[in-house]
Amino acid sequence: MFCIVILWTLVMGVIYLHLFLNLNNIQKAFCKLSQFTTGSNVFFICSVVSFRKVKIIGNVLGLNTKGFLFQSWRRSSKTLWLFLGTERFWFTHTGIISPQTRFNMVSCLEHPAGGYKKIFESCEELAEPIPAHVSGKIPAWLTGSLLRMGPGLFEIGDEPFYHLFDGQALIHKFDLKDGHVTYFRRFIRTDAYVRAMTEKRIVITEFGTAAYPDPCKNIFSRFFTYFQGIEVTDNCLVNIYPIGEDFYACTETNYITKVDPDTLETIKKVDLCNYLSVNGVTAHPHTEPDGTVYNIGNCFGKNMSLAYNIVKIPPPQEDKSDPIEKSKVLVQFPSSERFKPSYIHSFGMTENYFVFVETPVKINLLKFLTSWSIRGTNYMDCFESNDKMGTWFHLATKNPGEYMDHKFRTSAFNLFHHINCYEDQGFIVVDLCTWKGHDFVYNYLYLANVRQNWEEVKKAALRAPQPEVRRYVLPLDIHREEQGKNLVSLPYTTATAVMCSDGTVWLEPEVLFSGPRQAFEFPQINYKKYCGKNYTFAYGLGLNHFVPDRICKLNVKSKETWIWQEPDAYPSEPLFVQSPDAKDEDDGVLLSIVVKPGVTQRPAFLLILNATDLTEIARAEVDVMIPVTLHGLYKP
Repeated sequence: MFCIVILWTLVMGVIYLHLFLNLNNIQKAFCKLSQFTTGSNVFFICSVVSFRKVKIIGNVLGLNTKGFLFQSWRRSSKTLWLFLGTERFWFTHTGIISPQTRFNMVSCLEHPAGGYKKIFESCEELAEPIPAHVSGKIPAWLTGSLLRMGPGLFEIGDEPFYHLFDGQALIHKFDLKDGHVTYFRRFIRTDAYVRAMTEKRIVITEFGTAAYPDPCKNIFSRFFTYFQGIEVTDNCLVNIYPIGEDFYACTETNYITKVDPDTLETIKKVDLCNYLSVNGVTAHPHTEPDGTVYNIGNCFGKNMSLAYNIVKIPPPQEDKSDPIEKSKVLVQFPSSERFKPSYIHSFGMTENYFVFVETPVKINLLKFLTSWSIRGTNYMDCFESNDKMGTWFHLATKNPGEYMDHKFRTSAFNLFHHINCYEDQGFIVVDLCTWKGHDFVYNYLYLANVRQNWEEVKKAALRAPQPEVRRYVLPLDIHREEQGKNLVSLPYTTATAVMCSDGTVWLEPEVLFSGPRQAFEFPQINYKKYCGKNYTFAYGLGLNHFVPDRICKLNVKSKETWIWQEPDAYPSEPLFVQSPDAKDEDDGVLLSIVVKPGVTQRPAFLLILNATDLTEIARAEVDVMIPVTLHGLYKP
């Protein structure tokens, strides 16, 4: 009997040693199995000596094992039994990652078939809305339109566009009413699109593609065309947002385009330079509950040096006049370099402050103004990185708009999207989707890169900056005599802020999520109730080596995570829509356009998820392919 006990102990010891030495392979195996399950549960039954060890193994794997032994479960036709001994436990795991299974947000899937290439292909607009096939039950209260912007035309005749942000603007709309769904899309009739269609060539230079003179002109006409100055694109493929009672599609130049959200017709082009002192504005404005819109853009400040203006567009006017005509500059941030403004894609706003993060990715303005006029060049050619600058944080008050001369700095990173900012006990908490280092991430988003085979896509991502979700904390009350001391006293964060001898404050972040070549990007929150306020949940699009292959939810307080994922499925930015009787922050649904290129029928669908646990509520499938979309909104 004693020998049997010894033998059993040795066997189990070998098993546990094998488990702990091969946890990475075990996790990959679990993830691999998810590729063969879609919508049905798979049950793993394993041997353990005690529930405590189950929990240890689960925690190392990134699983929440709490309650697994006692969860109710239903039988499935796809059941896998794994025996390692006589004792057993089970937990659920599905191809659509189960809400009970809380992995870290690292993607489990590989994409050797390269289905993601299809989302970077041109499509045709639709003559009229088409019906969608609905499975599941759409909430009765979800009645409105999902509007999305993105590129839809990746070449003009034989001339290709080269960068992801060059394709001609296409507006998409899913209409939801009484449980039924229709899909519609149209190209925005921008000058860039209309002239390209008319002349059957690229006429206006885009982000990463230069336009050249008409080859049909004689040599003298072509020569003088180079010296006619910069013709800025109005290709509004990035986002759409309301101003007053109207809706405008936008890119990051001074042009925005008014569109009809019902018919998707293009109404008019608006040049913001006619109303504001800006060279361009971001595609991510902030909107207050009354409809006031804030945005930021670079401009010429004092002594012809570059600066950054926060602009304010008032809410809808009682006299029905255009709010844009009453726009004004609210406050100005200085630039760290006189002729090289930083690239800005978004900014932060709390209840009383604006937060501007000045990154080391710079626009060489002299190059922009000179070389553009002399030879064919594009916007991407004018970017450069300052490898000595690091990153600077700037603050300004909202009312009145005044710049605060606090100098916050930290190590270099790229920044495209703020998640949220809020004030707490004399501090400003800033949550960001960062990319480590000064190398410009957009260098890796050329179409030739994202259309490569999977192994090549992964190799390219290894050279790119590493993504990371970070929390920075900025103290409002700064005392120079407290050099070397951490000024952050908030009990729930490890972020620090230390006064340096030169009067600057050095910031170190708390990392909320980090995974190798795995990004939490295109973040969304319950914006209506929690923008600029202390919040708990963020939702995002998971990028696996730049390929969008999952929807994520992050608890920024506990770092707990949930994901939705299906094999060969490529979702878009998830938009949060709050339920009308919401009591909790995450009471609502997420809306995302998902493309499944591998299926023969209905290869794209509108996905509706429960925002609480990312379980699927419904999907509305359409029999057309939908190219990649960038940003958008839900219009009730």
